[in-house]
Amino acid sequence: MAEGKSEKLPFIGKQQPKPVTLNPSWESELPPADSNGKGSVLAKLGLPPKDRYKIVFFIFMLHGLGTLMPWNMFITAKSYFEDFKLGENNTVATEVNYRSTFMQNMGFASQIPNLLFNWLNIFVNFGGSLTSRIVYSIIFEIVILLVTIVLAMLDSSQWPGIFFWATMVSIVLLNVCNGIYQNTIYGIVASLPIKYTGAVVLGSNISGVFTTLMSIACTAFFDSKRTSAIYYFVTAIVILLLCFDTYFALPVNRFYRHYDQLSQINEKKSDSRAELNVPYWQIFKKASPQLFNIFLTFFVTLSVFPAIHSNIRLTDRDFFISEDYFTLLTCFLTFNVFAMLGSLTTSWVQWPGPKYLVVPVALRLVFIPLFIMCNYIPPGMTRTLEVYFPNEWVYWGIAVVMSYSSGYLSSLGMMYAPQTVHAKYQITAGMYAAAMLITGIFSGVMFSYLGPLFL
Repeated sequence: MAEGKSEKLPFIGKQQPKPVTLNPSWESELPPADSNGKGSVLAKLGLPPKDRYKIVFFIFMLHGLGTLMPWNMFITAKSYFEDFKLGENNTVATEVNYRSTFMQNMGFASQIPNLLFNWLNIFVNFGGSLTSRIVYSIIFEIVILLVTIVLAMLDSSQWPGIFFWATMVSIVLLNVCNGIYQNTIYGIVASLPIKYTGAVVLGSNISGVFTTLMSIACTAFFDSKRTSAIYYFVTAIVILLLCFDTYFALPVNRFYRHYDQLSQINEKKSDSRAELNVPYWQIFKKASPQLFNIFLTFFVTLSVFPAIHSNIRLTDRDFFISEDYFTLLTCFLTFNVFAMLGSLTTSWVQWPGPKYLVVPVALRLVFIPLFIMCNYIPPGMTRTLEVYFPNEWVYWGIAVVMSYSSGYLSSLGMMYAPQTVHAKYQITAGMYAAAMLITGIFSGVMFSYLGPLFL
């Protein structure tokens, strides 16, 4: 009997070390609460253990990075897909111009499954435990990225249509897995103090900064678009492997174990029959003010960035940033850096509170007309509307405020949402928050198609 029990303690125990086996069900195999710091000073005082060296914070920040890294790498490889695989490398004449609509098709193929599976993940138990969802999602994402690398190495010049559809299928499958992964991470972190939800959002914004800097480096060091793309996808795999590894480090961390066990205790206190009938609508109603804040923040951001923001042109040819780098620096790098700083700020400052957060969130709607009033000229179009802000510094200032407020307010909304419900429902509320995040992104992307109509 003792031998059987030792097999159920894969992370800690007094038995001799045994070969490590991957078991995606550690939630049900955690050690009893007695082992969680019994005898320590904090335990005797009834205080929760500390997150030493902020290890748990950085782990969840890494997972925030991992949830967006594969998709960011696909976007960054735009030139590889459009100019190399479907452009200069294409030697077969086809009736379909795969190149001209590739980015639109890629955006649609990514957002639909991501949106669908973020919502389904709330109500449908994909594979049982939360750990199973994360483990298998990451594994499948890595496999899809490996297939993408193989496609990059193959000469597809004779079959551009097959390459196009293989890429679209890969994007759909990648975002199905990523939707489950992202939603589950926000559900798990909801049982921790609110700043850890902010860590996930911070990691998501760091992903954009990392990707932009990597794009600049690859442009400087590699002449081959294929080589750059392969490095993008390999980097995404490395990040996902780190996420996979660090996730299994959480159960041995005293700080994480403390809050995870509190969550389990709260669940056990509820009636087993009630657990089978989770009050999804009641949870949604209680969290709805913050869910609205999350939705509107991302709706405004994605209405502007990148569709309108990246098409604002240089007006002063003597400006210190050349035209070649103007969009890269004033749009992509500016947005990612200041959104990251906004998210980081919430680690120390959480203002306004939940009640009044809607005020600055609603005021951000003004950014949509402000960006259109700048020198916004979509490709292939002639602007007839007057340019109200022809000054680059004014446009750049608007971009900085929009980016910073996006990171700051979205983090606050994601942090506040799980706190609006009882502790035993915080995981579900966290999943609702992640689903509204994706809904806001999808709605903003769809609205951005209307941008040229205002000109």
